[in-house]
Amino acid sequence: MNQNQNFHLEPLVKENFQKTIDGKQTNLYTLKNTNLELQITNYGARIVSYLVRDKQGKSTDIVVGFDDLDKYIKADERYYGAVVGRYANRIAKGRFTLEGNEFVLATNNGPNHLHGGKKGFQDVVWDVVEATNNTLTLKYFSKDREEGYPGNLEATIKYSLNGNDLDLDFLATTDKTTVFNITNHAFFNLNGLGSGSIFNHQLLINADHYTPVDDTAIPLGDIAPVESTPFDFRTTHTIGSRIKLENKQLTIGNGYDHNYVLNRTDVTSLSLAAKAIGDQSGIVLEVLTTEPGMQFYSGNFMKSKHVLKYGFRDEPYTAFCLETQHFPDSPNHPHFPSTVLKPGEQFLSKTIFRVSI
Repeated sequence: MNQNQNFHLEPLVKENFQKTIDGKQTNLYTLKNTNLELQITNYGARIVSYLVRDKQGKSTDIVVGFDDLDKYIKADERYYGAVVGRYANRIAKGRFTLEGNEFVLATNNGPNHLHGGKKGFQDVVWDVVEATNNTLTLKYFSKDREEGYPGNLEATIKYSLNGNDLDLDFLATTDKTTVFNITNHAFFNLNGLGSGSIFNHQLLINADHYTPVDDTAIPLGDIAPVESTPFDFRTTHTIGSRIKLENKQLTIGNGYDHNYVLNRTDVTSLSLAAKAIGDQSGIVLEVLTTEPGMQFYSGNFMKSKHVLKYGFRDEPYTAFCLETQHFPDSPNHPHFPSTVLKPGEQFLSKTIFRVSI
């Protein structure tokens, strides 16, 4: 039974997202067309709500989040809906070497560096470049050696609604050679927030290989086949059908928290990364991307510590993430697709979240 089927989606209060942080103003922005309604705050460039229609025509909020900016600021889980960087995912021991120089970053995830460090892109106020009825462009200037990274870096994300598509266009430039990896960290439940476990969601991942990890979730360096493992989602399976199997990789992550090596025809075109279906709502989410990888995370470390929108808690395994990205720890694995960005170059990346019934 869908636990939220009888509750009313109360609209978010814009004033709850208006605050001055580091001298910058935060706000809540609404993008809307005939099919979708998206709400975003420029604090962390994060998706706060994502309303779509289910098979019965009912408006359903498919992303986990809060109804007040202070809750995002104070939460133990810092990544709900946010854009994360400068380096999405992990860098081993917070160290990498670039052009003969070693750079040392904060270690904020056990012995490793995660999602840009102690104050990553999710914890800063992005500048609003343009806001229309169906687009929002946000920019952040990251100073040289911020969180230990070299180079003054300017990052831009443009959110756009196009029919049933939510387009995420990323752009970045730097004045010194650096490493860069960016993603949106939306937590999805296609049955709607408060509907319980995501174990019965159907999932397909268009990947023949994945990157197994060590006990601290750092890639071992192998590009391993998914065949004959619980990580094989090349044909559709429910998320929960194999998540409790005896498998070292599942034990390390307490479920799925792994990077998939996406099947792509070329390195610049959009390719299907994943397709998920809410078993109760009938809502289908397709993820298309130009990125080479995608982290599938099954909400293993949600701890029921936070009260979310509409009064629901973030119980374990009640949301999942499909984070399009370059591979974790790429700066320390030369055979992984490069995350090096040089002066005069543009980082360009596109991901589409496409919904249907």
